[in-house]
Amino acid sequence: MIKKIFILLFLLVLMAYLIVAVTLLNAMPVQQTCQGLELVINDSIDHGFITKQEILKTLNTKKISPIGQDMSQVNTRQIEDELGEHPLIDNVECYRTPNNRIGIEVTQRLPILRVMAGNGENYYVDEKGRAMPLPNSAANVVVATGHIDRNFATKELYEFGLFLQRNPLWLAQVQQINVTPTKELELVPRVGEHIIFLGKPGNYEQKFDRLETFYKKGLNQVGWNKYSRISLEFDNQIICTKKEK
Repeated sequence: MIKKIFILLFLLVLMAYLIVAVTLLNAMPVQQTCQGLELVINDSIDHGFITKQEILKTLNTKKISPIGQDMSQVNTRQIEDELGEHPLIDNVECYRTPNNRIGIEVTQRLPILRVMAGNGENYYVDEKGRAMPLPNSAANVVVATGHIDRNFATKELYEFGLFLQRNPLWLAQVQQINVTPTKELELVPRVGEHIIFLGKPGNYEQKFDRLETFYKKGLNQVGWNKYSRISLEFDNQIICTKKEK
């Protein structure tokens, strides 16, 4: 009888041990390693300034590639900060995915103007008004030349660039901006053999409304190459200079 009791107690203890062991085993975290990257570069079709190969090279150079690391040890904030230092990157978002991969979403800086200043400086101005270096591939944007410093480029020219971005007609028509020594703006259009003189920066809506009316009611009647210069400098008037014969 005592022997049966000992056997029964032993079985109960063994069962309890097995239950506890299985519970603890299930509770222990399973080490999971990063199996790869899910890399997305926004606007890569229209603007190929940054490539996936360049992102991978940067991760390896800075020794922050998460591939093969324990997922719990991957520092997503560090990846965001390190990649965000690239001069052509505007924003980086890094996150873990359910399939043991690391997602990286990169937003490129988008230029709206290219500055080729008379002092030799050559750079872009992006959509947030910041000077940015030239990427390997050229961007199809309006070119600004002449007497331009960084302050003028990232303020006055930036505001005009935003105006062009909001108005597809003028974005398509304006090919070049020239800044005079007195910081006045001259435009070279794609259509028509004339210079559009804006004068001092500002009042773009009013000036281009007048120009659009003149294009429709004036140049369509007399011809697009009749004038060498069309001035919008003064309010409520347009001053045209005829071409010399």
